[in-house]
Amino acid sequence: MAPTVADYLLLRLRQWGVEHLFGYPGDGINGIIAALGRADDRPRFVQSRHEEMSAFQAVGYAKFTGKPGVCLATSGPGAIHLLNGLYDAKLDHVPVVAIVGQTARSAMGGNYQQEVDLLSLFKDVASAYVQMATVPAQLPNLIDRAMRIAVAERAPTAVIIPSDLQEEPYEPPGHAFKNVPSSAPGYTPPVTRAPEEEIGRAAEVLNAGSKVAILVGQGARAAAPEVVEVAELTGAGVAKALLGKDVLPDDLPYVTGSIGLLGTRPSYELMRDCDTLLIVGSNFPYTQFLPPFGEARGVQIDLDGRMIGMRYPTEVNLVGDAAETLRELIPRLNRKKDRSWRDTVEGNVARWWSTVERQARVEADPINPMLLFWELNSRLPQNAIVTADSGSAANWYARDLKIRAGVRGSLSGTLATMGPGVPYAIGAKFGHPDRPVIAFVGDGAMQMNGLAELITIKRYASQWADPRLIVAVLHNNDLNQVTWELRAMGGAPKFEESQTLPDVSYAGFARSLDLEGIEVEKPEAIGPAWDRALAADRPVVLDVHCDPDIPPIPPHTDFEQLKDVAEAIIKGDPDAIGVVKKGLKTKAQELFTRGKS
Repeated sequence: MAPTVADYLLLRLRQWGVEHLFGYPGDGINGIIAALGRADDRPRFVQSRHEEMSAFQAVGYAKFTGKPGVCLATSGPGAIHLLNGLYDAKLDHVPVVAIVGQTARSAMGGNYQQEVDLLSLFKDVASAYVQMATVPAQLPNLIDRAMRIAVAERAPTAVIIPSDLQEEPYEPPGHAFKNVPSSAPGYTPPVTRAPEEEIGRAAEVLNAGSKVAILVGQGARAAAPEVVEVAELTGAGVAKALLGKDVLPDDLPYVTGSIGLLGTRPSYELMRDCDTLLIVGSNFPYTQFLPPFGEARGVQIDLDGRMIGMRYPTEVNLVGDAAETLRELIPRLNRKKDRSWRDTVEGNVARWWSTVERQARVEADPINPMLLFWELNSRLPQNAIVTADSGSAANWYARDLKIRAGVRGSLSGTLATMGPGVPYAIGAKFGHPDRPVIAFVGDGAMQMNGLAELITIKRYASQWADPRLIVAVLHNNDLNQVTWELRAMGGAPKFEESQTLPDVSYAGFARSLDLEGIEVEKPEAIGPAWDRALAADRPVVLDVHCDPDIPPIPPHTDFEQLKDVAEAIIKGDPDAIGVVKKGLKTKAQELFTRGKS
């Protein structure tokens, strides 16, 4: 039997080193599914419970491996379901390739069942590259370009293959007019750095500063040693954008932690008081958390010239690879003899971690959610991968979790969509089956899709060398992040009809799948529960009953925010007493620690 277009598609993906297809079947991709059977399931098909989860799994795989994730969906509804995950990839600059089916070419334009204008549908989300194959000779070029552009642009791309074309005999492009050939699979990104003259200007700015701050994002991940060397020479403190949380470990005494609304007090103080700012590989958008305009000189390094100089009025903009550019910059930097700024930063950081522990131990009913994260800090495996969902889980992940060297972590940083925590963890597990993975997920996200994806975890768990995949559920029966946003941003009380969630036993559901389910209802049980989960021989759901009234108060909360919360309480918030009592106690721990300095 001559190979079909679908057979050749899978061959080309294998040649690109693709090992997994995260997807869900449908008749629009029957030709590809049949070809997978003939190819002995290579690349391996990973079946999710929903195409959106397939896209999130591909994003998680790409984030934690650095390789492009590939997702597969049928025409019409299946393709539509991919969109949220693909937008997550687009906004967080992650290489993902979507392969989707389409109705037969003979039916296109006929208002046929499940016919959707997929080129228009994907035009924005896959703006880097989206094409539809109409004849066999368009392969391998379409696949090769989709893969190369996804990696080169760090963006999602899409290839649409009509169902009837999948089953046609494959014919390669000829050496002929209007045929487009392709070269061998593979892409090696260029190593670039900024011009020497500009690097010299940047060194002058950094050498002139007496109070240097560094902000790193995910673009600095491959430049961590160079960032550390620059920080040592300049005496800088280093703050981290949310997607850059795992760039440097939190046990470095000058690393101030996350920045922004989910950030730490030492990061806020670092930006408030510095006179020089170096931004490396970050597109952090909230300028109100950067130094006041005109009070700090700025230098930015970014690989993408489109993203530079647009978050802060930087004086020198260096377009190039972060590590390569920093290596050229380092010999031009003078070691600062006056270390008083560094001493101040380190003192602020030490006090902050004392504050975090005290806040985590504030009495709650039944469990303070911060304690869940604090108790993991001393137990976090050296090679763990951590995911967090959007919502209150992201607050505590950003602020309370101590990342150590060798640990990876991520979440939906820019789209901040609900639902990726568990599928990210699944994608990470397929990328690193020998590493423990921990997902922090709110009960809202668990009810949205996490419960269903526990079925996916059960299906594939036996195939992972390290069986540990822990889903820690913040069980508070409240869409907690939005509840607090209503109070703090709009001065509105909690609206129970929209905010209250049905009570579900997440541990019970896990046990029904023969996974480990651990219900935690007392604060003293959290440590032993982590020990049990980290020693388990199968995936685990930690069902942690958390107090919804513990406020995610930013350490730089302003008067207007406090006034809005007070207004919400006056207007009749159903949890008013608990909010006031626990909010004051939580904030008091910070004031107490600062008072001891």
